[in-house]
Amino acid sequence: MTLSTFFEHWHITENPFRGEEARQDPVFLRLGDLPGFSTSGASLQLQPRTPPVMVNAGEQNETPAMDGRPDAIRPVFEPPPAAVSNAHLRRTAHSDFEKIAGNFDRPATAIVFGEKGSGKTAIRMQLEERIKAFNAEHPGERCLMIAYDELNPILDRFFERMAGERKTTDGGHINEAFKKFRLVDHIDAILSIVVPRIVNELFNDHLTSERIELGPEPRRHVRKLDVHVRQDLLLLQAIYDRPENTDARTRRLRRLLRLSRAATAIMTSLAAAFGWIVPVAFLVWALFFAPESFQGTEGKGNPLVTGVALGLIALYLIALGKYLLIDRLGLLRLGHKVRKQVRISLRGDRSYAHSLREVDLRMYDPGALPTTSSDETRYAMLDRLKRVLKHFGYTGIVVIIDRVDEPTLMSGDPERMQAVIWPLMNNKFLQQPGLGFKMLLPIELRHMLFRESAAFFQEARLDKQNLIERLTWTGAMLYDLCDARLQACRPASAPPLKLLDLFAEDVTVQDLVDALDQMHQPRDAFKMLYQCFNEHCSNVTEAQGQWRVPRLVLENVRKDQAERVRQLYRGMRPA
Repeated sequence: MTLSTFFEHWHITENPFRGEEARQDPVFLRLGDLPGFSTSGASLQLQPRTPPVMVNAGEQNETPAMDGRPDAIRPVFEPPPAAVSNAHLRRTAHSDFEKIAGNFDRPATAIVFGEKGSGKTAIRMQLEERIKAFNAEHPGERCLMIAYDELNPILDRFFERMAGERKTTDGGHINEAFKKFRLVDHIDAILSIVVPRIVNELFNDHLTSERIELGPEPRRHVRKLDVHVRQDLLLLQAIYDRPENTDARTRRLRRLLRLSRAATAIMTSLAAAFGWIVPVAFLVWALFFAPESFQGTEGKGNPLVTGVALGLIALYLIALGKYLLIDRLGLLRLGHKVRKQVRISLRGDRSYAHSLREVDLRMYDPGALPTTSSDETRYAMLDRLKRVLKHFGYTGIVVIIDRVDEPTLMSGDPERMQAVIWPLMNNKFLQQPGLGFKMLLPIELRHMLFRESAAFFQEARLDKQNLIERLTWTGAMLYDLCDARLQACRPASAPPLKLLDLFAEDVTVQDLVDALDQMHQPRDAFKMLYQCFNEHCSNVTEAQGQWRVPRLVLENVRKDQAERVRQLYRGMRPA
């Protein structure tokens, strides 16, 4: 017997337990799209469904999914196709999901530690869907989700900057470089993710699928904003935009925002470009129209006219020198300071200098630019971003941090992960109004967390961060999750079916719950059930018609999978 035949007999359209990664799992992706499911605020709301019609089990023996069960009463659902039961959708989320999600009108931080396969990425995707639903119901008070889970380019750029001439990738060198990762580097990285998307929307320039919704007519709307908000947006773009053609994009954005450059910069540019006209015109007048005034009496030069001509030439040379040397060198020096501190970008001094030339820096304090390692400068930049987003209908921001063990340079090394993530453990940073962080971290960091000092805990104040020390799943939770996946793989017209119905009559719900409890994680639970069905099908023929998994097969697979999980936790198996 093949698995396809087995599932076809039970009206299961695809294997519910084949997927091992949430991002590539079609069953998980489909669970949130079933009819009658909606999200609102911080709680799930299920659409009302037609109550089941109860009939005696004896009247239902012709239904293969229900024959032979000891229960006296069986539910038979007879709703229209659009009213498919969605009660299982509550069971697809972890019991701590509501604590992690919180309220999106007032985002809060949550720190979660979990094993590989415990559902961290699934939680990240569920958070994304919940935020989309919240934004649809609150268009004027939306929450912006920032996926801070693709750390490869950020860490690569940081390492290239910090490695300098020594670009060896030996473990010790990488560890030393990552130990220099700061909180301000994280803030710069987050801003460098959001700001280019805002500018792309204003330019209608979509190079990637990563977009941010700014409303129907963002260009017209942004011109009506207060001049200080427009200046803030221009400053953010000048510092945190993508490295390709940044200075040209700054000029384009300044024209779009209808902002003028500083008056002194305009006057200096005009003087350098057209200042030569005045001394040249004076000399032409003196030589050709009033030669006697230029020559003076007795053929001697007129010192007054000569002095005026030399003075005009000197003024022009001063203006030209200021424009070509003093101003440009000053901007290059300022750009160098910014480039030195914004270490997650590969932009050069000239790129920053040309962009900052378009910004009226007189509107800001001398310390407004990120020219030092000061946290306050970056907090001010975050505040500018929040002010800009507020005018586009975003009152909150949620930053989701996931897959920190996957970047190439990280290689799952706990010390490197600690060096990069630990700067985020700052109570002032994590408790900012309107900004919440959802940190889905590997369990290895939990072990390192418990080795920290009291001073670290006092600074992080993890008691305020909705800390979940371990993302655990009980056997009952895994049973509900697996049963929900089973329902998602069956058509609405199929007769009712439970996960228990796929096993022999001497297998009870408690037997399945106990077996799943030894798996600990959804990924391992799916592997166990997949192996159960595969083992059963490989040992019987289709002609035998044994459509239920015997208890012996369940016990043998449970023992093998439990041993695999134990070896996995000890580091003796790869998966």
